[in-house]
Formats: sequence, structure tokens, C-alpha cells
Amino acid sequence: MTYGQFGSSLRDLPRLRTHRRRRESSWDRSGGNDDRITVEPGQTVTLADLRGAGSVNHIWMTVAPRDPGTPETADRDFLRKLVLRVYWDGAEHPSVLVPLGDFFGVGHARTANTVSAPLQMSPQDGKAFNCWFHMPFATGARFELTSECESEVLWFYYYIDYDQFDELGEGLGRFHAQWRRECPTDGLEQGELTNSEFLFDGENLDGDGNYVILDAEGRGHYVGCVLNVTNLRRTADWNWYGEGDDMIFIDGEAFPPSLHGTGTEDYFNTAWCPSQTYHAPYHGITIPGGDNWSGQISMYRFHIEDPVPFTRSIRVTIEHGHANRRSDDLSSVAFWYQELPHKPFDLPPVTDRLPIW
Repeated sequence: MTYGQFGSSLRDLPRLRTHRRRRESSWDRSGGNDDRITVEPGQTVTLADLRGAGSVNHIWMTVAPRDPGTPETADRDFLRKLVLRVYWDGAEHPSVLVPLGDFFGVGHARTANTVSAPLQMSPQDGKAFNCWFHMPFATGARFELTSECESEVLWFYYYIDYDQFDELGEGLGRFHAQWRRECPTDGLEQGELTNSEFLFDGENLDGDGNYVILDAEGRGHYVGCVLNVTNLRRTADWNWYGEGDDMIFIDGEAFPPSLHGTGTEDYFNTAWCPSQTYHAPYHGITIPGGDNWSGQISMYRFHIEDPVPFTRSIRVTIEHGHANRRSDDLSSVAFWYQELPHKPFDLPPVTDRLPIW
């Protein structure tokens, strides 16, 4: 049995299958009810070390501090201090390298009840994490979790569900996810400019200063992102953080790219400077910010029906304010599939990942 020519849609469910369904989880091997692992500060644990061919198609995880929190708790941002790494087919470098909370679709080390097709945070208060991206592998897969907490001991529960095949078959990319951050983005001092001039004037005719969501090489397709913003501009004036056009450069193309958008909210399939929580299968706003778009914002856009293919390289970017004039805190997770090997990428140190507020 191989990965096959059919998927898991409602239309395909009647097709009888011969693959084997498997799971790695944190169940209590003693037969008791301690169905979790305990993760100490600085510890790396292997969640799954799968051999042979298969495809992960569901991940469920939840985590909580072992001890009650206090105002002095050093690790309240543990969802940015826990790092998920995934390696495919014996690769030297991880294809997934993302703080745990961000991987499941909400930034700022926060949780919120949210629903999309591939990623969900479920009750209570978004503390149950689900991923439905399919993740094929030919010879093996290894999932690791690292705690970079200072003192917090964490209880961690998980399922990693997968299909086991005799062989994988051809033409399948490997799943990738990468976290990035720029804090603050390199903007412009307002100076004598009016608020309108600062937010709407200026030109960007090369995209060079854009915030970079993904910069990958090889053959594959981009399938979406989570973008997080912390509005750092202190003003009583109209303080919309958007107006940044998305620009996706494929295979080294020059400006203007073939995929050039019209504004931040437009790329995320909303409109007119939204300030409401909204969830749809492929786009949404999980954290809308406060009054006048203050504070923290988190949103997602998944290219499930419209993946963006590339044969040599891709550079997914977005302006931070029109003409890159704003200096906010931006972070993101990019999701894509590609052939191995990929261009290695790293993760900023934990001090550079923590939320500002």
C-alpha cells in the first residue's frame, strides 16, 4: 500500500483502504491514568521516532504547568519557550522548527478558541491544540519537543496519528514550518508628517524592506501562514497597523512580482481594517487587538485550495505599513511543502521570541 491517489474528503471516504492506522501518544505505560510526560526545564524529549513509510495526518497536544502559577512565575510565556522540531527521512536539519503555540495557529504565547481547516485550538480556552496538515515521509519521521523554560515543569499530553504504508510513492513534498520575527520592523520616524501622510504616502517600488514570511529554495508549494502583530505605535490618532501589501516572489522574479496584493487585511481575506474575531476554514483573525487596533493581533491565511508552487525558490513578503513606514513587532509562521533537502533555517534564541506584553 502507498499514499495512493485519493485523499480523505467526504467524497473519498467510501473508498476501502488497506493501509495501517498507527498512533504515538503519551498514554501511561503502567496502565494507570498518568497519561502524560513531564518536561523539565532545558529537557528535550522525543515524542515519536517513526520508521518506514507513512503520513502523519493528525496531531493533538495540550500542555499545562505542573505547579500553580503566581505573579512571580518566570515562564508564563512557555508556549514561546517550548520548541517543536520535526525531521523527515533522516534529514540533518528539521523541517519544522516553531514555538509550540505559534505552530497551532495563535501567536504571542496565547491560546484562544479558534477554528480553521488545518489548525484548531479547542476548548477549554483554546488549550487543546489540533493540526490536520498531512505530513508524508518515506523512511522515517522524528518529533522532538524542547523546553527552554527557566524553572517551569510542564505536563504534556499528545497524540501523533499516522498512516503506515509499504512505500510512500513519488511526487510528494515534505511538510515544513518556520517561525520568524522582526521586532521592531525597520520603519520611518513620523517627524513632521501628518498622520495621513505617515500611514498612506510614500512609494515602494522594489519590496526590499518588506517583512519576510518565507524565504525558501528548491521545488515545492507555499500553503499559508500565521501573522502576529504587536502595535507599538503610541498615539491617539487613527492607528491602523495594516496597509501593507503582500508580495510573493517566485523563482527569483524581479519586481513587481506576479503575486502582488493590495493590503494586509486583503491578503488575509478580510476588509476595511477589521477589529473583530473571525474564523473560517482558510482565513481568520484569532486575536483582533484592542481599541484603535492596539496591542496584540494574530491572523491566518491558508492556501489549501490555491497553493503557490515554486520550482527554484520563493520569497513571501508583506509590507509593514504602506511603504514599510511602521515600526511594529511582527512574527509569523510559514507553512509549505517541498522536496528535500531544504535550505536550513534556525530559530531565534528564547529571549528574542518572548512577547513584549
